[in-house]
Amino acid sequence: MKKTQAATPRAVLVGVQLPGVSDIDHEGDLAELGRLVHTLGFEVVGTISQKRDGLVSGTVLGEGKLKELAQLTGGTGEIPTGAPERKSKARDKWEAEEDEEGEAPPEEFAQGDDLSVDEETGEPNRASVVVVDHELSPSQARNLERATGAEVLDRTGVIVDIFHRHAKSREARMQVEIARLNYVAPRMRESSGGKERQQGRGAGDSALELDRRKVRDRIAELKEQLAHIHADQDQRRHARKDQLRVALVGYTNAGKSSLMRALTGSEVLVADRLFATLDTTVRALQPETRPRILVSDTVGFIKKLPHDLVASFKSTLDEALEASLLLYVVDSSDLTCEAQLEVTMGVLEEIGAQSVPHLLLLNKADRLTPERKAELLSRHPEAVVLSAHAPGDVVALRQQIIDHFEASMVETELVIPYAKQGLIAQVFENARVISEEYDETGRRMRVRALPAAVAKLSHLVEPD
Repeated sequence: MKKTQAATPRAVLVGVQLPGVSDIDHEGDLAELGRLVHTLGFEVVGTISQKRDGLVSGTVLGEGKLKELAQLTGGTGEIPTGAPERKSKARDKWEAEEDEEGEAPPEEFAQGDDLSVDEETGEPNRASVVVVDHELSPSQARNLERATGAEVLDRTGVIVDIFHRHAKSREARMQVEIARLNYVAPRMRESSGGKERQQGRGAGDSALELDRRKVRDRIAELKEQLAHIHADQDQRRHARKDQLRVALVGYTNAGKSSLMRALTGSEVLVADRLFATLDTTVRALQPETRPRILVSDTVGFIKKLPHDLVASFKSTLDEALEASLLLYVVDSSDLTCEAQLEVTMGVLEEIGAQSVPHLLLLNKADRLTPERKAELLSRHPEAVVLSAHAPGDVVALRQQIIDHFEASMVETELVIPYAKQGLIAQVFENARVISEEYDETGRRMRVRALPAAVAKLSHLVEPD
C-alpha cells in the first residue's frame, strides 16, 4: 500500500472574551494564539469567539457555540453520556496499521463523511485540532474532545510544546521537561484496559498511579541535576559580578536576538518565530570597551506565560535580575506593543528586577509610519526608536550603553609598585586607562571606573 504525504494539521482557535477585556485585547490574544499555533506547524482554518461572564465549567463554550465548533471538526457538538467507549484490540490494531500505511479507517470508524472535500488534496476540510486560549482543566479538555472529535490543546500546552521543540542545550531541555511533566501529570488517564492492578513492587496500585509516581520521580531527578548546573552558573555569575552587564529582555519575537547579534557580533540564532531563543547567551559588546561590557540575551516573555516555565527558566531570568542595565526590547510595529511591554514589566516585577536601571527600545522602527512613530514617542519620550538591522541605529545604541556606565564612573589615580606589575591586566580589565607614566614609586595610571572597581583596584595595589 502506497504511503501518502502527511497533510498540514488544521486547527480551530477558541477564545472567550471575559468582562473587563477589550475587543482589541481579545483580538490581539487570538492573533497571538494563531502565531503560537503556526509555530507548531498548524494551519488555522477558523476561529470561534464568544463573549461570556465566565468560562462554562464543563466545555468553556456555550451550547450553541459548541455545536458551531463541532461543525468545523466533524464532531457531534454534544458530550456523550456515560463513560467514553473503550477501544477494542481490533481497532487499536487497525489504527496502528493506519499510522504506518497512511490510509483512512474503515467506514464504521470514519467521522465527518458529509463534510466537503478539498479538490487538490482530496482530504476532508475539517480541523483535527482545537486550541483554546485559556488554561483548561483535564475534564474540560476531555469534554471538548468528546464533543468535537478532535485533539484539544490549551494555551499552556501549546507554549510548553513550543519550548520542547526549540530547547537545544541540556539545561533548557531539562527545564522544559520539568514544565511538560508538571503539565501532563494531572491530565494522565487510565488505559483502555481499565484500572488493572500491578503485581510485584507497588502491588495494589493501578497503572495510572504508577505512571504518576514515575513522573514525580523523574521531576525530582531533573531538579537535582539542574541544581548542580545552576550552582556552576552561580559561580560563573559571581566571577562576572564586578563586570558591567547588560541584559536584553522583552516579549518573544521582539528582536532581542537580532540586537544581540548586532551589538556583539555573535552568531546567535535569529529567526522570525516565537521562542526561538531559550538559552542564555553572554557576549562582550563589540568593538570591546574598557572596562568590558557584557551583553546577555534572555528567553522571551509572553502573555499568560505558564508559571512552571517562569520557575524553570530561573537561570536565564537571573541574568536580568543581576544585570547593571536592562534593555526593554519592544516590537513597535505590533499594535499590541503596549500590552507586550506590560507583560515584560510584570514578569520582571515577579522576579524582583523592576528596580534595575533600564532603557526602553522601540525596535523594528523600519516598519513604522511617521505618524505611528510620533504617537509612540509621545507616550514614551524617553524611549529609543531604532531598527536592529540599521547599522547607524546600532552604533548609536552602543554609545548610549557606554554613556550610561560612564555617568556612574569616577576618575582616580593608581600607583602600581614595580613589584606588583602582574596587576596591570586587572586594571585594564576593570577600568579605562586615560594616561600612564613611570616614576621611582612604580607605574602611575590615571583611570576611570565604577566606584566599586576603583575600591577593589586601590586595595590590590596598596603596598604590602
